Amino acid sequence: MQEEPVYRRTDLVGSSKQSVSDAIETAIARAAKTLRHIEWFEVSEIRGRVQDGKVAQYQVSIKVGFRVEE
Repeated sequence: MQEEPVYRRTDLVGSSKQSVSDAIETAIARAAKTLRHIEWFEVSEIRGRVQDGKVAQYQVSIKVGFRVEE
């Protein structure tokens, strides 16, 4: 009988000068270098930095779920 998977969750903050999507993708790509079996993410907060009346940087807090190995 195959066991049901167990997941662990960790918090990350990605940043980008381009977009919210890019900030998410940057965080996941960096985490994937050291975490195996990443299977999902959940956005928990979006914020940014304003400079001279314009958006200078997007920051996105995400929870990343990865499957725990047997």
